[in-house]
Formats: sequence, structure tokens, C-alpha cells
Amino acid sequence: MRTTLVALITAAAVFAGTSTVRERVLRAELILPAPVEQIWTLWTTEAGLTSFFARGARIEPQVDGLFEILFDPSAPPGKRGAEGLRILAFEPPRRLSFTWNSPPDQPYTRAQRTVVTIDLADDGNGRTRLTFTHAGWGSGAEWDKAYDYFDSAWGGFVLPMLKHRVEKGPVDWTNMPKLAPVTPSLKLTLESAR
Repeated sequence: MRTTLVALITAAAVFAGTSTVRERVLRAELILPAPVEQIWTLWTTEAGLTSFFARGARIEPQVDGLFEILFDPSAPPGKRGAEGLRILAFEPPRRLSFTWNSPPDQPYTRAQRTVVTIDLADDGNGRTRLTFTHAGWGSGAEWDKAYDYFDSAWGGFVLPMLKHRVEKGPVDWTNMPKLAPVTPSLKLTLESAR
């Protein structure tokens, strides 16, 4: 009996060691014509966030502090945008990580949390290399819909708005700029053996 049990555990370990794990992420890298400290301020202050991301924001710049992006601040709670989210990492001026959720019309994935990380590095000559990563996706049709939605939202709206903000100044929310996506897609599949 003991020999059979050891053989089963060994077989399970070998099988688990050869399986492939696929993790979907959204990732983009931008070179922005501004120093790291300026880009850091845009991502970590209410004034900065409302100059490119959304009309309203609430941020408590510390680990476990609030990180709320309010696309419609006058809407009822639960419908204003990215509400109730938290900062996971706060390492001035190089790394910010926060939880994220889906829009209200995607209730299943909205009840879950994914993770967004902003990494900043000096790229020389007063420029910043920003690496954007959005990870933590589940599987299934509702997760696929959220993944597709955010591929478009980050790459076609938020990151282009950040680029516009750095190059031309704060966004006028009453006269939205015409934007070009930063890349056709941010989708990336990482594979690793277990």
C-alpha cells in the first residue's frame, strides 16, 4: 500500500512538473517625453489622474490606500467607475500597483479583482520608459469579454490619453482629443512549465 501511494504521489509530481500554465496579460511599453517624477505624479495624485484618466479620482498614496477612477463621478455608487480599489505597491517614483475591476455592465468580473502595475524608469534625456502590465485574468467567456474590453480601453484610450497629457497638456473633458491607439493590441500570453 505504501509503495502504491508513493508511486501515485511521484506520478502526480512528474505530471504537475510538466504541465504548461498560460497566463494572459495586457502589456505595453511607452517612451514618454517627460521625467520619471512627472509621470509618477500623474499616476499618484488626484490632480494628475484627472488630467488624463477620468473626470474624478480618489487616491490615498500608500500601500492599501484607495485607488478610485471615477469616469462618471455624479453616478450612483457602483456605477461611477473603478470604485473600492486598493493600492498594492507604492514605490516612489518607480512602481505603482493597484487592484482593478470591470465595468458595471460586466457584473461577474466586476466582483473580482485583477492587478495593474505601472513601472517607470529613466530613459535618458528627460524621458521615461513606462511599462504597463494588467494581469490576473480568469478563464471563461465572461473573462474573455473583460480581457478584450481592457485591451481596447487601455491601448485605445487610457494610455493614449496619458501620451496626449504629457505631450500637449491636461485633457479638456468637454472637448475630447482624437486619439490613436498606442499599439494594435496589448494582449500577451505568458507560458511557463510547472
